[in-house]
Amino acid sequence: MTMTVSMPTADTVSAMTADDVAALAIRLEQDDYPTPFAALTDWHLLRAIAFHNAKLVEPYLHLLDIEEFDEG
Repeated sequence: MTMTVSMPTADTVSAMTADDVAALAIRLEQDDYPTPFAALTDWHLLRAIAFHNAKLVEPYLHLLDIEEFDEG
């Protein structure tokens, strides 16, 4: 069986509000998904929102496991 993860569209990402992001973060924190792929879909959406509008995702960056690094 092949599973696919749908990638968020620019329209989906730009339409997200602070309330939408909070609901998304709650789902990710609860980690109660029927499949790992469902969780991955939400994770990709949160990551896309972070690149598009970092301020919306700032309180939830811990869910993305993105670490800053120093190249110097």
